[in-house]
Order: sequence, then structure tokens, then C-alpha cells
Amino acid sequence: MSRIVETNSPEETFALGEELGRQAEAGDVYTLIGDLGVGKTVFTQGVARGLGIEEPVSSPTFTIVQVYEEGRLPFYHFDVYRIGDIEEMDEIGYEDYFYGDGVSFIEWANLIQDILPEKRTRIQIEKDLEKGFDYRKITIEELE
Repeated sequence: MSRIVETNSPEETFALGEELGRQAEAGDVYTLIGDLGVGKTVFTQGVARGLGIEEPVSSPTFTIVQVYEEGRLPFYHFDVYRIGDIEEMDEIGYEDYFYGDGVSFIEWANLIQDILPEKRTRIQIEKDLEKGFDYRKITIEELE
């Protein structure tokens, strides 16, 4: 199943993430792909809010994973942009997160393609400056 949503402001991008967070279930894995500055963090902040997380959510670029436990489900926010080798994912015990009781959200997931679960939701965010500075095309695709 695939769905395309167009947003025209950071607030709309956040709201779409929030909707997704409200629908998320334990064990869900979401992969997020998009260029720098496309709104991945804004979208992720919306997901966190939809899970009931009130604390500020920022991209864990230097820690690889940030764990938030205050929502209705644990939220595991990965940013693998700076990962040098997939073995780094083994070192942090990624399987405990991906196959655990929380929701895993992985920015730059294309960099760790070989270890991603087959069953996941792929989210791609794209800009089109011809349609406006804040325009985003967000494709949400369930993979089995």
C-alpha cells in the first residue's frame, strides 16, 4: 500500500507525522529518507507528539539512537547518517530496538538497507522548489 501526501508548511508536515504517531503500534519500524533540510526532523517530531512524547525531540546524529520512554509506546529515534560501518549498529544492539516493544524511526535508513526488517513502512520526503519553499511530497509505503 502506498500513499502520497503533499504538505505546504512545516506545520502540515508535523501534523502528518503526528497522525502517523497516533496510529503506530508496538514493533512498527519506519524508515525515513530525504535530503538534508527536507523536514525529516519536523516529521519525526510530529510522530513523537502523536505517541504522546512531550519532551523536545532532536536528531541523534552523533549518538545514532535516542530513546524516549514517556509516550504510550517507547520511541527509538535513529539517525544513521554518520554511521561508518553496519557493525556499529550491532554494537548498539539494533535488533533489540527493531524487534522490540516500541516504535523504531530510522533517518537515512538507505545507509543500512542490509539490516532493515522486510516488514516496515518507508517514508520519503522530497522538496520541489517550483511548488514553493515549504512544499513537500511525502510518500508513505508499507513494505512486507
